[in-house]
Amino acid sequence: MTHEIKTKKENKFDTSPFQVDWLTLNTSDCQQKIGICSLPGCCFKDSWRDINFDIECLKQDGVQDIFCLCTNGEFYRYRTKDILDKYRESGFSVHHYPIEDGNVPAFDEVIQIIEDISVCLKAMRKTIIHCYGGFGRSCTIVACLLMALDDTISHEEAARKLKELKGNRAINSVKQYNFVTEFPTLFSEYKQK
Repeated sequence: MTHEIKTKKENKFDTSPFQVDWLTLNTSDCQQKIGICSLPGCCFKDSWRDINFDIECLKQDGVQDIFCLCTNGEFYRYRTKDILDKYRESGFSVHHYPIEDGNVPAFDEVIQIIEDISVCLKAMRKTIIHCYGGFGRSCTIVACLLMALDDTISHEEAARKLKELKGNRAINSVKQYNFVTEFPTLFSEYKQK
């Protein structure tokens, strides 16, 4: 499935298997895994992925639900402007929550994302989440998910688990790290309402 594209360097699409990192959520509420990945089909700088090939990889992996955190501007920048339609056409359930790169969503939006992911996982649906690189926004949301599913998990432990899975770039902005640090307190207050 290799296709040539015309660029200054005459690059070819990278058709190595699309990488999804799976995190096991061993909690009392959930014995599932969630996948974290970069933007499928991304064409930017030295990364030239074939969107159809990447979607086929996700289908073959049995993915059913995709949580996408990219903005519409990113879809154009990374040459994936039709990705949400392509996901739907391929049979995936699509959950789009655009968050600016390096930022965090409002607390209420994080709660909505966590609740939607939890519904998918409890229904035993194979679920992935991605932003552009799969490090900052995605890992921030998954860290909050870990703490929401198990209140014995500290923000340090949640961040450590994601750094073990994704490397030191996980939860990579100060805003994201501060949000993960404050999440247990905010979530505790939210549950008491």
